[in-house]
Amino acid sequence: MVDFHQLEFFRAVAEELHFGRAAERLHLAQPHLSRTIRALESDLGAPLFQRTTRRVELTPAGHALLEPAAAILRLRERARAEVEAAHRGDSGQVRLSFAGPSSHAMVGVLARTARERHPRIDLAVQPGRYGLLAVRELLDHTTDLAIARFEHAPPGVETRAVAKERGVLAVPSGHPLADAGSASFADLRDQPFITLPEEFGSAVRAVFVACCHSAGFAPDIVQTAPDSWTCFALVAAGVGLHFTTDSALRQLALEGVRIVPLEDETPPIFGYLLWRADDRDPALRKVLEISEQVLPTVR
Repeated sequence: MVDFHQLEFFRAVAEELHFGRAAERLHLAQPHLSRTIRALESDLGAPLFQRTTRRVELTPAGHALLEPAAAILRLRERARAEVEAAHRGDSGQVRLSFAGPSSHAMVGVLARTARERHPRIDLAVQPGRYGLLAVRELLDHTTDLAIARFEHAPPGVETRAVAKERGVLAVPSGHPLADAGSASFADLRDQPFITLPEEFGSAVRAVFVACCHSAGFAPDIVQTAPDSWTCFALVAAGVGLHFTTDSALRQLALEGVRIVPLEDETPPIFGYLLWRADDRDPALRKVLEISEQVLPTVR
């Protein structure tokens, strides 16, 4: 079977057209080079060189081998370079999951900086992952890194808090609370609400429901929607009110919607960067190093 060394030796002789010079170039003994070329000719079933006492020439078979041999050797060098880059963390894929608009600014700065510093790392973004779903996908090895919101760091994964957010209320612009300046949870009794589905495991939804219960009532959730964009569209249409975080507002269309601060002190909602503790992928480590600079830890 033809191997890389045989092709490398063949290329040297083909370029030098002299076994002595080729052996010197390869730092080999000439008899070893000659044996290797004869073995290659035997494997291929054809002479590659016409040898005389005064000159060495390529045969038609030798000429035919030149380009395939060069292509194979280039492929070997490319494979070696790719392996070395992946081992250093200069290339690879990191699958990043996140919820939606509230994470866009963080995803954007992380992706931009990773691309600038390590253009061969593919940061594959996967939106629409909330809370415990993000943790579950990490543990199932379907993602490598996540941005998700919790009141407290979830167990089972490595975490670093990168955002501290407060809750706000989105109301239709024609709602009585739109011009109130602020609202308490007591004011929200019997109001219709739009939330993410409960099965999403959204920490924002959980904080909202808990605050309503603390105020002595269960929220009247009249509509669920799969993302913040849809929630805000439904608010603008007058379907109901929506509890969200201040970080999401920069990415959402506010036409037909008014943002009302809440008087009650609500638990802070933290945005966490999450990853598997035992994941030693070099590309992930490079992205985590970047994250420490562009998404600093908050307390």
